[in-house]
Amino acid sequence: MTKPKPCPRAPGPLEEYAARFDDLFTHVAQRRGFREYLAGLLAPRDRNKTLTALAGAEPVTGAGHPAVQRLQFFLSESRWDPERVNARRLELLLADPATAPHDGGVLVIDDSGDRKDGTKTAHVGHQWLGRYGKTHSGVVTVTTLWADERLYYPVHAVPYTPARHFGKGKNDPAFRTKLQVAADLAIKARGAGFVFRAVCADSAYGDQDGFRGELAEAGLPLVMALKPRRGTWAYGPDAHTPVDAARALAWNGPAGPGDWHPVTRTFRDGHTERWFAADATLGWWGPDGARRLVVATADPATLPPKATWYLVTNLPRPGGPREAASPHPAASLAEIVRIYGIRHWIEQSYKQVKDQLGWADFQVRSGTAIRRHQTLVNCAFSFCWDTWFHDHPTPHQPVTPRPAAGRGEGGPARRRTAARTLLATGITRDTRLASPLDHAAALVAGMVEGAPAPTAASPDQLGRGRLRPAPLQPELTNYR
Repeated sequence: MTKPKPCPRAPGPLEEYAARFDDLFTHVAQRRGFREYLAGLLAPRDRNKTLTALAGAEPVTGAGHPAVQRLQFFLSESRWDPERVNARRLELLLADPATAPHDGGVLVIDDSGDRKDGTKTAHVGHQWLGRYGKTHSGVVTVTTLWADERLYYPVHAVPYTPARHFGKGKNDPAFRTKLQVAADLAIKARGAGFVFRAVCADSAYGDQDGFRGELAEAGLPLVMALKPRRGTWAYGPDAHTPVDAARALAWNGPAGPGDWHPVTRTFRDGHTERWFAADATLGWWGPDGARRLVVATADPATLPPKATWYLVTNLPRPGGPREAASPHPAASLAEIVRIYGIRHWIEQSYKQVKDQLGWADFQVRSGTAIRRHQTLVNCAFSFCWDTWFHDHPTPHQPVTPRPAAGRGEGGPARRRTAARTLLATGITRDTRLASPLDHAAALVAGMVEGAPAPTAASPDQLGRGRLRPAPLQPELTNYR
C-alpha cells in the first residue's frame, strides 16, 4: 500500500486527530481540505461560518479566493464518503476508555430544524422547526446522541426529506417519515457497538405507538415522554390521560406520600432537589404490564407542568412478575428518573454545534454536501472531547504523550503551544486570509472546558464492576 503523501499540518492537537482519518481520503487536497474545514469550524464565531468564514476570507468579496474555492470543491465535488468518516469518528470514541459507551448511559433521539429558504436545496420544506417554535421553510435533521451524566456526543445524523421531494409524495417507496428514520438510527447505533441503558426521546416520539413498538420489536429498551393529555381508550370511570392517571394516585403530603416514592435529583452544580415518582395505571399500562407509566414530579399535589414528567418504559419493575423473563434489567423509579434526566444533554449539544460550530451555516444545495458538512461538524465536536480528555486525564487514565511529529514538507513540526495562547491577531479588511488555524485551540479552551457535567446521584449502581472516569468540575458548564 502506498504511503499517503504528506499535506500541510493542522495546528496543535488537531493534526494528530485529523491524521487518524487520512486513509479515508485518496488525495492530498482532500486531507488538506479536511484539516482546513475542521480548523475553520473550531475558530471563534465572529459571523456565520460560511465557506468564506471557514477560510478566513471576507464575506461575498472573498468568495473567489483560492482557499474558499478549495473548501467549496472539498465539500461539494471531491469524492469522499461522509459515512466512512463518521464511522471512523465513532470507532475512535468507542476505542477511547474516556469516551467509550457503557450500559449506564442512554441513547437520545431527537430532531432539530434550521431555517433554509428556496426550493432547490435538498431536504428543504415547509415544516415544523422546533428551535423557532413555528412552521417555516427549513431543513430538519434526525439525530442520535450518546450521553451519561458527564459526557455526551452525537452518534448519527440524517436529514429528513419532505414528501414534496418525491415523485409520488408520501406514497413513494423511497419516502421515510422522521419516525422511521429515528428507528433506523437507534438500531444502527446498536449495530455500531454502542451500549446503553435505554433509548430516550421527548413526547414527539414517545406518543407514537408504532415507533415505540418498532424499537421494542428490535429488542431495544426505552424511556420516553408522553404528553400529559395524550388520550387513551379506557372504561368510563378509569383514567384516560397520563395526567388523569397521576391524579388518581394517593397523596397525603410529604409525611404520607401514599403511592409516591421520594427520589433525589442531583444537578451539575451540585444542588439537589427532592422529587416524587410513582407507577401509574392507564388503560392496559401498569406497573407489571408490557408498558409502565411512570410519573415523576416536584409536587404530586399540583403536578406543575414544567416540573412533571409522564414517562412510558418497557423496563420491568424490580421484583415484578416480568423481571425474570424480560431481556432488559429491571429499573426502579429512581433509575427511570435518572435515565430520562440525561436526555436533556441533547439540548446542550445543540447549543454547541449550532451556536459555536456552525451546524446550520452551510450554503450548499446538494444532499451529499449537507451530509458532509454535518459529518465534519460532528468530527469537530468529537475532537474537542479528544483534546479535553488528553489534557485532563481521569484518575484511571494516565497521560499518554502525543507521538512526536516527524519532518514533513514544511520541515520540523512546530512546538505545541498552550491552548490559551492561541488567539486572533487581528481582523482582515480585504480579501486576504485571516488564517483560521490560529484560532482552533482558543475554541477548545472555551468550548471543551465548558461542556462536561458531574455525575448525578442515583441509588442504583451504574458502574457494574467497571472503573468509571471521575466526574468533572460543575462550574465547567452552564446547563443543568
